[in-house]
This record gives sequence, structure tokens and C-alpha cells, in this order.
Amino acid sequence: MEKKLLLLITKNQDFSESVQTEAINDFDTTIVGSVHAGYPLALNMLPDVILIDYSSLGLESLKNLEKFKSTHFLNKSFLFLFGDQENKKSLDKNFKELVDGIIYDKGSYYQIIEEIEERIQLKRCLTNYWKDSFMGLFNLLDHPVILLQDEKIVAMNDSFKNDFFITGRQQIRLSDLVVEKNKLKVKETLKKFVKGKHMKATTKTTLLMKEKLREAKITFSKLDKSLCGQLIMMINFTGNDFPLKAEVGTSSPETETYFSKNHITEEQAFTKREKEIISLLCKGYKTKEISEALCISAKTIEKHRANIVRRTHSGTILESIIYALNHKMIEI
Repeated sequence: MEKKLLLLITKNQDFSESVQTEAINDFDTTIVGSVHAGYPLALNMLPDVILIDYSSLGLESLKNLEKFKSTHFLNKSFLFLFGDQENKKSLDKNFKELVDGIIYDKGSYYQIIEEIEERIQLKRCLTNYWKDSFMGLFNLLDHPVILLQDEKIVAMNDSFKNDFFITGRQQIRLSDLVVEKNKLKVKETLKKFVKGKHMKATTKTTLLMKEKLREAKITFSKLDKSLCGQLIMMINFTGNDFPLKAEVGTSSPETETYFSKNHITEEQAFTKREKEIISLLCKGYKTKEISEALCISAKTIEKHRANIVRRTHSGTILESIIYALNHKMIEI
């Protein structure tokens, strides 16, 4: 069963470690030290449970607590306050209407998690909420929007059909819309997002349309945490168009020139030192061995590795090596 998400806001390290230990079987826990930092994090994560430790934060830090329940993005999350019994009267008076429950210290961290679980069982946090909201607005949006199951497009709104000249029931995958040099970047972004705990991810890419290449910002959002691999993708064109006068596809001279130009730019972007390092990496050298071979520090090598990953639009150094070999950017 998929774990629920717990956002724990506390300054008490012992408290955070103990709660995380007790919750480990049922929750993935993220810890932050202030309500100010916790609010934007909550908007990004949409956690099932938010637990705020009043005992370590104090009254002044909770003055903006009502924000957590004032937005519809978080009103399906459970918001709990943890406090000492001696502050019960004050906490009930000031915060009872702003949270879903106040949990008082009974000397057992297990009881905190048990009480949270009991309340969650009464009403599952996000089930069907995002799906209902999304389907209700799907065809009203001006931006092209699609519904993805992993990489397969299972639904598309009218704006998407018009912009991408879709007729009938064409079977399309996300990779069909992305130019070759950006496929790896988009797939990697999607893969990391699906596996991660955050609800939204954004990247920039170039999309292939019927008669042009257009730069776009694409935003992914999970439809519901309980729907594995099902995502919303919204497209926002930036206005930078690359008209294609010839036949669309890999046979188009303009397209070939575009790919070739980007390939040459990336190849030239490797410095002599970066080529030396990636060549040694391909031969299985470790950082210490590269340091000795090239007479440079390990810290400098790590900077070059980061540049190599960035230049090849990769997620890891291994992907960079594969990319460099496939595109003949280095000689082994």
C-alpha cells in the first residue's frame, strides 16, 4: 500500500526523529523548521497530513495558521496541532476552529501517530478530489491540456486538438510531440516526478507541431496520488516559433539543420578538460584516480562532472556518458 505524506513542522530535533520513526511504516515524512517555510512546501507537496509542533514553535509563529485551510489546495489535507496539556485551554481557544484536531502530549509518540491514523480512516484525504476538479474544467481551458497514463496520452482537450491538428482517435505518446534532442530530458523529468512526493513539476522543451517547432513550458501535475502514473500536462507556448517550410519530419531540411546546429553547439561546449574527464570515466576511473592522472583536485573534478551533466541535459553522469558516446562527442 502506498504511504501517505506527512509534513512535520517543528524545531525540536528529538521530536521530529521520534515521530518519523513511529510513522515510518505508514508515512513518508518531510520535516521543516517553521510555519513560514512549511506553507509553500505544503502547497507543492499537498501532504495527507500536516502536523505542527506548537511546543517548539510558540504562539507568535502560528499567527498565519489560518492560511493552511483557507486555500482549496490544502483543504483536503488534515491539519493537526501538537501541544502540551498545560496549554490546553489557550490552544483550544485560539486554534480549535483553524485545525482538524489538537493532539496533546501523552508521553507517547506512538499515540500521536495512532490518533492521526484514526482520523484519517474516517475520511481519505484526496480520493477523487483532483480527478473531479480536473474533468470539470478540462475542456474549458484555453491552454492545450492532456491527460497522461505514464507516457501515453489518454485524453486531450479541444485546445490541444486544435493546436496540434489532431483529428479522429489518433494514438499519441508524449514523446511524439518532442524533438529528438529533448526526448531524454522530458522522459527523465516525467520519471522523477512520478516517483517523487511533489504534486507539480515544470520543464522547458521544444514541441513538434504540424508545420513548426515551438518552444513551450510544460507543467505536469498528479491527478490524484492514489492513481498511479496518471498525470495532467499543461502546455504554455513561449512565443518563440521556428517555421518549417518543407515536409515535416526527419526528412525536413530545416529540421535536420535544427538538430545538427544543436548537436554541434553541444559538442563544442565540452572543454578539453571535460573531454579528458569523461573519457577517463568511460574507462572506469574513480574520482581519486582521475585526480591523480590529471593532477587536479577532487573538488574541481566534481565541478566538471556537474557541467558535463548539464551540457548533455542528463540526470546522471552515466546518462551523460551514454549521450556522449552515442553522439560521437568523445573518442575512446
